[in-house]
Amino acid sequence: MDQDGAPSRGWLPALSSGLARHLSALLTALLDLLLPQRCAGCSAPQGPLCPDCRTLLARRPRPCVPRKGCPPTWAAGGHAGRERRVLLAYKEHGDGRLAGVLGERLARTLWASGRAGPDVLLVPVPGRWGTGAGSGRVARLARECVRGAGPRGAAGTAPVLEYRHPVGPQVGLGRAQRLTNRTGVFAARPHTRLEHGGRVELAGRPVVVVDDVLTTGATLTEAARALRTEGARVLGAVVLAERGRSSESSTSDPGNVRRPRFYKPS
Repeated sequence: MDQDGAPSRGWLPALSSGLARHLSALLTALLDLLLPQRCAGCSAPQGPLCPDCRTLLARRPRPCVPRKGCPPTWAAGGHAGRERRVLLAYKEHGDGRLAGVLGERLARTLWASGRAGPDVLLVPVPGRWGTGAGSGRVARLARECVRGAGPRGAAGTAPVLEYRHPVGPQVGLGRAQRLTNRTGVFAARPHTRLEHGGRVELAGRPVVVVDDVLTTGATLTEAARALRTEGARVLGAVVLAERGRSSESSTSDPGNVRRPRFYKPS
C-alpha cells in the first residue's frame, strides 16, 4: 500500500512493458502477412533467409587470426557480402527473426572450437552503457547459442560483465586507440544466476566470451581481463564474424566482398 492508502502502482511499468512486447509481436506478425518477406542476405523473396544464404551461413567455422592479448577466438564466418548484411539486419535493424539462426551458427562455432562442455558458461559482451545485465542483442545471441549447443555444450549464460564508466564508440579507431578506449572499462561480478538454473560462482569456472564481431580484439581482451580478475578460467571466445575475412568467393556476390585485411600481433 502507498502512504495514502491506495494500492501500489509498481505493477504498472511491468504491465506496460508486457503490453508493448505483445503489441510489437502482433504488429510484426501482421506485417509478415501483408508484406512479402525478403531475405536479409540477398533480398530474395524468401525471408527471413533464402536457401542459398542459409547454406552460406552453414559453412564450417574457423579459428581467427591471433591478436595480441586476445583470447583464442573462433568465428562463424567473415564480415563481408551477405554474411555482413544478415548480421546488420539483426544488429542494427533489430530483425529478431534472425536471432535463432545466428544463435545456431554460434553453437556450431562453439562445438568446432573444442571449448563446448556441460560446465562451460557463456559470457556475453555487454550492450551499450546503461543497458541492463543480460539485455542487448549479444546477450540474446548467447542465450540462443546455449539452446543450440544443448546441455552437453554449455551450462548457460552468465551476464556478469558490466561497464565501470561510459566509453566512446570504437568505429574509426585504430588498434592502439581501440585498446586504449577499452582498457579497464569492464568489471565482472563474482557470481550470478543462470537463466534456467541456480546461483553460480565465477572463481574456477570455465567461461567462453561471446561477441558479434571481432576487429582488433580490444573488447575481447578487456572482457577476458575482467573475468580473470574474478578467478574465471577463460577458455576463449566465439564470434559471428571476423572483420576483414569473408566466407564468400568473389564470384558469389560481386561488388560486396572486401579485400582481406588482417591485424598482425604486435
